[in-house]
Amino acid sequence: MAEDYESMTVAQLKELLKEQDLPVSGKKTDLIARLEEASGADEAPEEVDDAPVTEAPTADDDAWDDEDWDDDEDDVYMVKQKPVLDDEMKAALALRAAQKKKTPSFRRTEWFRYKRLSRSGWRAPHGMDNKQRRNYKYRGSLVRIGHGKVAAARFLHPSGFREVMVQNIADLESIDPETEAARVGGTVGGRKRESIYARADELGIRVLNRRRDV
Repeated sequence: MAEDYESMTVAQLKELLKEQDLPVSGKKTDLIARLEEASGADEAPEEVDDAPVTEAPTADDDAWDDEDWDDDEDDVYMVKQKPVLDDEMKAALALRAAQKKKTPSFRRTEWFRYKRLSRSGWRAPHGMDNKQRRNYKYRGSLVRIGHGKVAAARFLHPSGFREVMVQNIADLESIDPETEAARVGGTVGGRKRESIYARADELGIRVLNRRRDV
């Protein structure tokens, strides 16, 4: 039976799946596996087609099997819009990215000694004899104004969007899809988050922290 399925086209396999009320999504190998599983589960499998299939798969069918998926497949729709930026802003983002590679990692004093310090963020060192405050080379770097980045690209997401916190669907209405992107609040529940995603897709707004399991 597997050889008969291999000789069929994707369209023919989908017709067989529809007759048995089975899903028609996936590649050709998935369709064949689904049909074989259904045939094995039946005690008296019914012959699908007694006549041999004379139509050979075309080049378009092969391309569909290897790369494309069925339109009915339920997959997560991820909006990946790009911001509308002028040349100056693009140059500022590129310069900021280059500067960030040279920026040291800022650690608290004696972060290597205590786990609670290694998990916390930066704190300015204090104390008259503090080696980090006195800028000893074997200690970590200090946060200074000289480590600042390009002012034009400050507070922008690496993609170039300006982030806007979203707590409900109404917050999406004031977002400019060309220059701003949404970031859903961490306290938003799964059901409301799903509705926010759907409305963002309709408005063409990119969601920066979109979850794939919602």
